[in-house]
Amino acid sequence: MSNDSKAGIIKLSDGTVLKLRVFIIDVREAGFSPFAGIEFAVKTTGGISAHSVPEELKKAVINKPLAPSELPKDGWEIIDIIEQEPAVVEEEVNTSKGRYKIKVVAEAVMASRNMKYRNRFNEPIYWVSWVLKISWKPIEITKENQR
Repeated sequence: MSNDSKAGIIKLSDGTVLKLRVFIIDVREAGFSPFAGIEFAVKTTGGISAHSVPEELKKAVINKPLAPSELPKDGWEIIDIIEQEPAVVEEEVNTSKGRYKIKVVAEAVMASRNMKYRNRFNEPIYWVSWVLKISWKPIEITKENQR
């Protein structure tokens, strides 16, 4: 299996820039599909991290408590996404019908910030919701499956 990936960049209205990454954990054949003959079950995971946070936001949370291990229920405010480049990961897999390229694109749809807590880098806490777009295409079909 070969794997190519590109981090996504999310620019927020408060001046923060977040990095979004998505990873393919597993790909399995899951039956027939009109899209090149195979339906794939694609298991993914992903996460965000702060790429850059304005100094005034860091100063505003420097004396706040560290975020608890469970997601806090107070202090959240929605922050507008003003621009983004989606995260992309592609992986080639061998299947019963030949070689396929699986592509996963992750796009952020909502972002929220919490200024009542800080992370260990003295930054506000951010939370992002994203959607996945999964597609595939054959690269090399085996001869017996070309009929």
